[in-house]
Amino acid sequence: MGIVLEKNLTDRIVDIIIYVVLGLVGLTCFLPLINTLAVSLSDKGPAEAGRVLFWPVQATLASYQKLTEEPQFIRSFTISVERVLIGCAINFILTILTAYPLSKAKKVFPARNIYMWYLVAMMVFGAGLIPMYIIVSKMQLVDTIWALVIPRGLPLWNVILLMNFFRGVPAELEEAAVMDGAGP
Repeated sequence: MGIVLEKNLTDRIVDIIIYVVLGLVGLTCFLPLINTLAVSLSDKGPAEAGRVLFWPVQATLASYQKLTEEPQFIRSFTISVERVLIGCAINFILTILTAYPLSKAKKVFPARNIYMWYLVAMMVFGAGLIPMYIIVSKMQLVDTIWALVIPRGLPLWNVILLMNFFRGVPAELEEAAVMDGAGP
């Protein structure tokens, strides 16, 4: 196996083309955000006339001042923060509690394959929005923060990722922890 120290002209041209294409894709993702920020920081007249592109025209913070004075915005923002904090906590806890036992060998956790097949089937054959709404309404969670958090409480793809991470932890580390007095 040889190591390539220098790239030939064709490889360099291909690299340049790849960088240009990736740069253009990055710009198509980033420029709308810049435009939105510029419009939000511009005065009402130029923004409504469509004269703002990527730099604020007659820059002002009036939009943000008006927005923070609205009680509905404060309430909506508070709900968003609650949803993120509660949702992340539930996701972390449930993902760890599910992935750790599934990362163990079949002799340690005999029912492992049954649970794995169940989780894979749940990933492949998701129920959809209408059955989820029916379940949420039967549990009387409509118009609560729990209707936003509980149905998505266990992200199965994250379980698979974390399970594979736990499999990579050396068994000696767990044995050392047991020797030091750690429990399961």
